[in-house]
Amino acid sequence: MAQLRPFFVIVVLALLSGCANMMAEYDPPKVTLESFKALPSNGSTPRFEFKLRIANPNKEALDIAGISYSVEILDKELLSGVTNDVPYIDGYSEEVVTVEAGLQLFQLVRLLAGLTHETTSSLDYKFSAKIDFNGFLPTQRIEETGTIDLSAQQ
Repeated sequence: MAQLRPFFVIVVLALLSGCANMMAEYDPPKVTLESFKALPSNGSTPRFEFKLRIANPNKEALDIAGISYSVEILDKELLSGVTNDVPYIDGYSEEVVTVEAGLQLFQLVRLLAGLTHETTSSLDYKFSAKIDFNGFLPTQRIEETGTIDLSAQQ
């Protein structure tokens, strides 16, 4: 048994280096916001629809198991949601994915209460997404930050 140990170590190292080489050529997908709209209310908390454009910059197709996402304004998470309804994205192509998100009313109240105590001409935002794949690709986390200018520029 001791004579087989070096053989197993070599096999494991070869497999690990092969996986590392496959991942080195992988670029994460590019996710951009295509559109955003409020959905008709049915008496529950407000819901919103996002259309996300997902671009695959790789030659291999992306088989996405699911996406979770959130939108924060001034470090308050106002919108969040999940979806597993994501199309297969061929290599060097892009698809538009429609997702819904629910408004977190308590966070909105906290945000509005904070804004009454200070005057500001801009709001910092952050869009975060976690993309899980079927297969061996690692989970990808995407974050986009920016500022919404509230000043009236004419």
